[in-house]
Amino acid sequence: MEASGRLSDHDHPLIRAKAEELTGGRHAGRDSLARIFGFVRDDIRFGFPPKWDAVRASETIGYGLGTCNTKATLLVALCRASGIPARIHAGLISIEIMRGVFPSVAFPFLPRAGSHSWSEVQLDDEWNPIDSYINDKPFYDAALQRLRQSGRATGFSISQAKGPSSCELNFGEEGFVQMGAVVEDHGTWNDFSEYMSSTRYFRMNRMQLASYPWLAWMSNLRIARIQSGPGATPR
Repeated sequence: MEASGRLSDHDHPLIRAKAEELTGGRHAGRDSLARIFGFVRDDIRFGFPPKWDAVRASETIGYGLGTCNTKATLLVALCRASGIPARIHAGLISIEIMRGVFPSVAFPFLPRAGSHSWSEVQLDDEWNPIDSYINDKPFYDAALQRLRQSGRATGFSISQAKGPSSCELNFGEEGFVQMGAVVEDHGTWNDFSEYMSSTRYFRMNRMQLASYPWLAWMSNLRIARIQSGPGATPR
């Protein structure tokens, strides 16, 4: 795909500068990945950007927040700019992952599952899946407490339906963040834009697209409320 069409725009000056800042030009490896991971997880807080999915990695840095898809796009771009092979892995995820984040009134108008992505990075000639950067740590810790209080296995942007979750750098050994809610695997892609152009990508209808700015605004308010500390669990 031409550079102009990529969402993981690893050759963008902002991405190249950030990769250099994070890794100091060190050789590709776990240490560099750890620095990139920390930036994507915590400096780009979990939240919904002004645009849905079609967000370039360089834009995500500007927004300072992102979702699973836009954070995956950014992590892939920073890895590539640092010499670490990386790619997108996509699929469908149960909308229940957003129970407690999306307003309850929105659920009747939403699909049962939506398009989702995580990242794969190549270290020592082996591809490793990773999604534990999706929720920034302050939100993850507060959301996990809410999830436990709810008695559910999935919600608040976390799923423990298939085992324990983790927001630490790991390749599933300690747990993923959202993988337990994935209901369909659509394989690996060079760039999220390629997945968006395929027939497997879930496209929102006109009403859903028109409602997205409101949904993003309300969800970001709820995310901030969860981070702020204990209180009534959102429904």
